[in-house]
Amino acid sequence: MHNPYAQALDFLVDAGVTTPLMEEPNDRFEQPEVIVSPQVQEVKSQIDSIGQNKLLQPHADVIKQANELAKAAETLDELNAAIQKFDGLSLKKMATNMVFCDGNPDAKVMIIGDAPGADEDRQGKPFVGEVGQLLDKIFDCINLNRTETLYISNILNWRPPGNRTPLKEEMEIASPFIKRHIELVNPDMLVLLGGMAAQTLLGTTESISRLRGKIHDYDAGTKAIATYHPSVLMNTPMQKKKVWQDMLMLQDHLNG
Repeated sequence: MHNPYAQALDFLVDAGVTTPLMEEPNDRFEQPEVIVSPQVQEVKSQIDSIGQNKLLQPHADVIKQANELAKAAETLDELNAAIQKFDGLSLKKMATNMVFCDGNPDAKVMIIGDAPGADEDRQGKPFVGEVGQLLDKIFDCINLNRTETLYISNILNWRPPGNRTPLKEEMEIASPFIKRHIELVNPDMLVLLGGMAAQTLLGTTESISRLRGKIHDYDAGTKAIATYHPSVLMNTPMQKKKVWQDMLMLQDHLNG
């Protein structure tokens, strides 16, 4: 014979009633204690620092200062020094090294990502480690390499703490430097890796899935393509086919 109490309990569990009444009242509106990891606390402190810096130095003034320093740079070495001097990005205080460039500054193809990661921060070069190895393999397939035919940089020269996604405000502040960087290198083609890099330099809010697969006008003498960041391919290999299509498009354009 079935136990009616057990049957009733099974019914309640199936209905989603899994918390019994207790002798003491249970305040369900009370906020539970949140344990914050050191990584999350680091990011929070960084964001708080940005907010405090904004109060001390208005956003428009920071961008104006970045524009003035960038325009004054007549060479890549001067631009490097200007970025080192600029204190308008609090990311600088948290990073180990500034990440400026790699590759051949005379190359006709310039690759631009969004921000350095942990490996880049340690070595002071863009696109190193596993992500860099994958990037090299992708471009090797169309006979391009960072020794002779590629020049590589990022919009942000300082690593965001914890490898977090760059803030829109940070990208806006850094954009005068990368735009001047592009002017000094004067490439024929930009390859923008990832949605944030593409949106910042193409002045759009469209997703990377909509921006890829076509040739964009960056300025009068420079074209641009956008494609997925190598880090995305490491997590979603199915997108490699689309990146390969973009590489073939790039190759056709360069050979045309």
